[in-house]
Amino acid sequence: MSSGTDLDEHLSLIRRRWLLLVGCVVVGGTAGLAVLRLTPPAYTATTQVLVTPVGPQEPANQVTSRQRESLNLDTEAQVAQSAVVAARVARALGLTTPEPVEVSVPPNSSVLWISVTAADPAASAAQSRSYAEAYLANRRESALTSMAEQQEAVLSKLKQVNAGIDVVIKQLARLARSSPEHAIATQRQGVLNRQAANLALKYDALRTVAVSPGSVISQATPPAAPSSPSLPLHLGTGLMAGLLLGSAAAYTRDRFDTRLRTPADVERLTGLPVLSDLSSPREHGVLHDLAGAVVSACPGKRLLVKALPAELYASSLAEPLAVSAPLVVLDGSDVRDLTRADAAVLLVGLGRVRSVDVEAVVRRLARHDVPIIGVVTATDEVPSFVPLLDARQHTPLGKLVATGEIEASLTAETTPMQAIHQRRPGKQT
Repeated sequence: MSSGTDLDEHLSLIRRRWLLLVGCVVVGGTAGLAVLRLTPPAYTATTQVLVTPVGPQEPANQVTSRQRESLNLDTEAQVAQSAVVAARVARALGLTTPEPVEVSVPPNSSVLWISVTAADPAASAAQSRSYAEAYLANRRESALTSMAEQQEAVLSKLKQVNAGIDVVIKQLARLARSSPEHAIATQRQGVLNRQAANLALKYDALRTVAVSPGSVISQATPPAAPSSPSLPLHLGTGLMAGLLLGSAAAYTRDRFDTRLRTPADVERLTGLPVLSDLSSPREHGVLHDLAGAVVSACPGKRLLVKALPAELYASSLAEPLAVSAPLVVLDGSDVRDLTRADAAVLLVGLGRVRSVDVEAVVRRLARHDVPIIGVVTATDEVPSFVPLLDARQHTPLGKLVATGEIEASLTAETTPMQAIHQRRPGKQT
């Protein structure tokens, strides 16, 4: 089956179940609006903090394509959301548990966006500013502690080197200048002197480093409008959920509906060929071809026309028209029709017959050994066999029109076939 046919089937299903689909979409949209109405408003305030490097660059914080500065902003964002910073905020504001904070990092920047969402706009702004200040204070303390530890380590190492230099100087005083031991001690003294000079420079650099953790470049202010709930989000989510639920309900309802709606449904159910579909606009010559196909496929002279449902043409007005034809048409109204019929044609009203009804008729005809030559599908009209009249003595069966009731002929095989034109109430065709 082609993709175009699949799309036509899906669209046809939607057209059949449009009321269920629209109802689910309306319910989904209403539910979204109800959730929007019941959700209390929340306000989000954001403080922007410019983060600057503190102390010597560490090997773990090298500049990369993602990290433009000599500091890891993803790590700093996690620090800003840590429990240590939250505890500082709670102590500063006198709160038991502050609102959770959300920290984001714009691409290719050294800025942290510290956002807090609360029910009160003033509270959200105050907590956002407090989080920024607590983060900077914590970063400053951490940097000072780290630099103090580094200074202590460098100073301790410098003392060890100076002690080694003193030992070497005492050794040189006891050694002869021309001895190999004196040369080795002199070389060692030079190495220790260079180490001591480097350590002294590093110690002085650590003592003179300016500790600047960063600065607030945009203070949070109480927002004028709530950030949530959002009308487009809630309404769109409700409509989408309703659309998905409606589609699923429409497909489920259609699967449980056993009515035959298309000629393809009839073919899949019965395995019989559809001789013609009269539910769509008819092309010129279709009825003539259908009549010829019926006459050529009938193995005998008696053709049983079985309409499903039976009231498909029972209520129409009939006007008999006797013509000379090679077939005797039976409609099943006589109890002898099943035993006399040589073949049968099924007239199936699309959208009005269930699959079990068609299967029952097929089994019944099979029990009486009546072969079915094909199926003709229609909507609110059924075909009549009307010959094309000409000057010849034996008029062949010609044209099939979808406008009438077929009356049974109870005469012998040579009796002319009875065909009728259908006239709807108030309109004659």
